[in-house]
Amino acid sequence: MANKSSNKNLHKANQAKKDEFYTQLVDIEKELKHYKEQFKGKVVYCNCDDPFESNFFKYFAANFNALKLKKLITTSYVKSPIVGGQLSLFEMEGLKPSGKEPFKIEIKKVPDIDGNGAVNIDDVEYLLRHDKNTATPLKGNGDFRSDECIKLLKQADIVVTNPPFSLFREYVAQLAEYNKKFLIIGNVNSITYKECFKLIKVNKMWLGASIHSGDREFRVPDDYPLDAASSRIDSDGYKYIRVKGVRWFTNLDYKERHENLVLYKKYTLQEYPKYENYDAINVNKTSDIPIDYNGAIGAPITFLDKYNPDQFEIIGLGISNSGLEIGVKPYKAEHKKYRKEIQRRGAVDGDLYMMTNGIVDVPYARVIIKNKQVKNSNH
Repeated sequence: MANKSSNKNLHKANQAKKDEFYTQLVDIEKELKHYKEQFKGKVVYCNCDDPFESNFFKYFAANFNALKLKKLITTSYVKSPIVGGQLSLFEMEGLKPSGKEPFKIEIKKVPDIDGNGAVNIDDVEYLLRHDKNTATPLKGNGDFRSDECIKLLKQADIVVTNPPFSLFREYVAQLAEYNKKFLIIGNVNSITYKECFKLIKVNKMWLGASIHSGDREFRVPDDYPLDAASSRIDSDGYKYIRVKGVRWFTNLDYKERHENLVLYKKYTLQEYPKYENYDAINVNKTSDIPIDYNGAIGAPITFLDKYNPDQFEIIGLGISNSGLEIGVKPYKAEHKKYRKEIQRRGAVDGDLYMMTNGIVDVPYARVIIKNKQVKNSNH
């Protein structure tokens, strides 16, 4: 069932398979600062990134020595657009392989060319200009699922990128198959994908540190259709859109993830109704989780922004087949008269529901949790 925060930009882009959303450098920097020690001596692979457009490449190339990376690998997919009619990252005419796209860049060292004691983008530009083995064409199309890119994936320790959101399920499944560490961007509703939630449930994937609400701005190609209410064109002619519900997904741990969610409300029968088809109480806001309830709780999926695995246990997801898997019972026969209205909201028999004044009320997606720190309760 779709969450209210779903953004029409994502829906339109998904339908058109326009997956070229370029993450802003400031968002990358805010997230990466939580994991810097974990990159020492590692091979980083950005496998959905044209380095001449990607801020992921720009970040890791410029910080190659500061992070003490072993190697940086970046691969592009087919013909990645040159935004604004120029090479927007370095503006280096003739450097980008002509007619040999897709291609890869592998960096094993970045020397301090200007001798100022710190590596920067100018040093990376010099390296790309003078080391002809750094940028080489790929034999295939650069798809992350291709044999060529999978071979590179096997070399990698950590994968960091903004994958195509139309292929997000498949992308995450591949990372799990090859047991890779990763830090990627997706939409919060990806939590409800079966392929994603099963990893979240067993503590093999969680949400990142820096984005918990609001929208984020992404640069898009020149031919991307813009909605004036959520887009802009800057002074250089680059197009940007704002997208709601963006989250980082990762299996790299960070200390803030283990901080307790502060709870202050106490359970009352009146304030916390139970579902008709599952033994759990409903909570509409994460901040309203009762401090003293030791039974099952249906919390909004945004609860995962505050999820501390030391404080809570995730039981399951109360929607669709995922709901049926944890014991959510089908709708009763007498509720069939509400069926059309329920189906408009995307509900199926595996969805949690309540009865309010004789009307079936289906809440938006709920994560079923228990507070591990509440041992005894009368509820």
